[in-house]
Amino acid sequence: MALTTAGVNFLSQAAIGQGTVFNNANARLGVGNGTTAFAASQTDLQGTSKFRKAMDSGYPTIAAPVVTFKSTFAQNEANFAWHEWGIFNAATGGVMLNRVIESNGTKQSNQTWVLEVAITFAIGA
Repeated sequence: MALTTAGVNFLSQAAIGQGTVFNNANARLGVGNGTTAFAASQTDLQGTSKFRKAMDSGYPTIAAPVVTFKSTFAQNEANFAWHEWGIFNAATGGVMLNRVIESNGTKQSNQTWVLEVAITFAIGA
């Protein structure tokens, strides 16, 4: 999973206690219908349909070196093809830590979907 430039800059700031944290109050998982290739300079999802959802209770979690984010999208939320997703630290604007392009199907209005993302930090190249 590639980090955005803003995501790398955030991690640099976080190392010295700066920036808006990706905690339960701020973190969001965003989904969209964009298929544009990833570019580190992107600051938001690229689709015409996109939706950011707050964390489920108790998320994100950390069991070093893994950080897990989880959001539940209700029946009336994000009903479109999910071709991209990212992790954000704000409901709008803020930092998009990463962006992933992958087809996850089309969410229908009678469905509730859960998106759970685990990021593992590793030593080395």
